[in-house]
Formats: sequence, C-alpha cells, structure tokens
Amino acid sequence: MDGRGTPAAPVDVSEVRGRPIGELLTPREVRRLLAERGLAPRKAAGQNFVVDPNTVRRIVDAAGLRADDVVLEIGPGLGSLTLGLAGAVRRVVAVEIDAGLVGALAEVLDGREDVTVVHADALRVRLGDLVDGGPVRLVANLPYNVATPLVMHALEDPAVHDLFVMVQREVGERWAAAPGDPLYAGVSCKLGTVARAQVALAVPRAVFHPVPNVDSVMVRIVRRDDAPRGPERERRFRLIEAAFRQRRKTLRNNLRALAEVTVLERAAGRADIDLTARAERLSPADVARLDAALADAGVVI
Repeated sequence: MDGRGTPAAPVDVSEVRGRPIGELLTPREVRRLLAERGLAPRKAAGQNFVVDPNTVRRIVDAAGLRADDVVLEIGPGLGSLTLGLAGAVRRVVAVEIDAGLVGALAEVLDGREDVTVVHADALRVRLGDLVDGGPVRLVANLPYNVATPLVMHALEDPAVHDLFVMVQREVGERWAAAPGDPLYAGVSCKLGTVARAQVALAVPRAVFHPVPNVDSVMVRIVRRDDAPRGPERERRFRLIEAAFRQRRKTLRNNLRALAEVTVLERAAGRADIDLTARAERLSPADVARLDAALADAGVVI
C-alpha cells in the first residue's frame, strides 16, 4: 500500500518480445526506447540513465551479491541495471514511479519471471511489503533529487539488510564523512547513527544519458546492529538537527533552545561533551551519550 492507501501495482511483463539472457542495454537502445515512446529524462526528477554495459557489470560485481539474494531496486528507469542484477540474483523487485518508464521496462524485461516491476512511489510504500518482509538488499541508481530521503526511508525498514546505491559524488562523500572532515554535516551524523557508509566505486559522468554535470559514486551502506529505532531514532535525529542548526555556532549556542543552560551543562558534563566545540566535531556516539543524559534530566526534544 502507498501512503494514500492505494495498492502498489505490479506490472505485467509477460507479453513482450524476447531478449537474450545476459544482454544489457546499449546507448543506441536507450535512445531508441526513449524516442519510440516519446520519453525524455526529467532533470527535475534526477533522471540519468546508465548506458554503458561495462559500468553495469562493474556495479553488479562490486555489490557482492549472492545467487540466492533478493534485490530491491528503486528507480530502475529503462532497466539498464535491472538486467545486470537479474542475471546475478534469485529475484529483483524494481520500484518505478514514472508511468512512461514502467511501459518501457515491460519491453526491456521481456517477461522475465525473476523480475517484478512495481509502479509506485518508493517513499510512500512500506518496502518490506514488496519483498514479503525480506531480507532484501537494495541496489540502485537512485533518483538524485530524493536520494537521501530514500536511503533514510529504506533504513527505517527492517527488511532492508544493506544498500549499494549510486548518488552524486559530493552527496556520497558527505554521507561517508567522519567528524572533523570538511564535508561532515547533519546528514553525515544522522546516517552514521543508523548505518556505516563507505564510498566504494567511482562512476564517471560519461556513462550516462544525458551526461550530467557531476560525477557519481556507488556507496555501500550497512545498518548498524545498535541502530536506534522508532521514537528513539527520531529523538536522536532532532538532537542532531538542533546541534547543526548553525554550523559556525558552538554546541552551547545551538542547543540552548532545548534546555536551560545549567541543565544543558550538567547533561553535557555527564556525557563528556565539550559545549564550546562546534557540531562538526560531534560523532554519532557523542549524540547517543548526550541524548541519554538529556533524557535522564527530563529534557523533551
């Protein structure tokens, strides 16, 4: 079901022309599919299609997949990566929001029984429901304009075991940044609270249609065993948002809206947090200790 109570719709790909197993899309085929169906990549939706078969093979190889894996793909587009994944695992569930691309996928996937295409907004469905509760591995070239929300949404679902996703290079490097790194920000701390992220593979802009004005990377994300869930996770995230509200201010100035200064100082002392530091030095472990100390002091975040 999506967020409006509408069932996510599996797509019938049983009556389309055949395609040899293992054959991947070429740049010429991508352009043909788009032209024949009157489609064009939508910049506002972050659509850039991988058109290089060798890049697809590199991604699938680097994902570390096993033959019995079930893979969830968000934003399959025309199916370039989908075809590569389908040849490597037991089952692929591909979630596509764009109705025009769903029609093209029916042609590309030629009725393969090991691929299910679901026409839905991945941000508005329970991902685990699409894969019978999991476990599932998420491998995707994510729509760049909603990559971070999609990753956070996926990590909320216990069915998703790990992720191997393509994003803009700066976004991926920010996700993986450690405290003190120039790119470290609130999103780095949030993601580090629930998972471990590592940039695993560089993807040059020339392998896409259309060619974007940025380079891309594949990022490996593995859920932390001690990741907070539910209300605890949301409270932790709100604390991070408060700490990073203004990057040039100290933690004392950013957090003073949460509690009286004396209460904040006592909690910070118990958590061994230096309130004269800036948030860029605050690790997920620091946040966990400070959150526990503030909760013990009765502070509502």
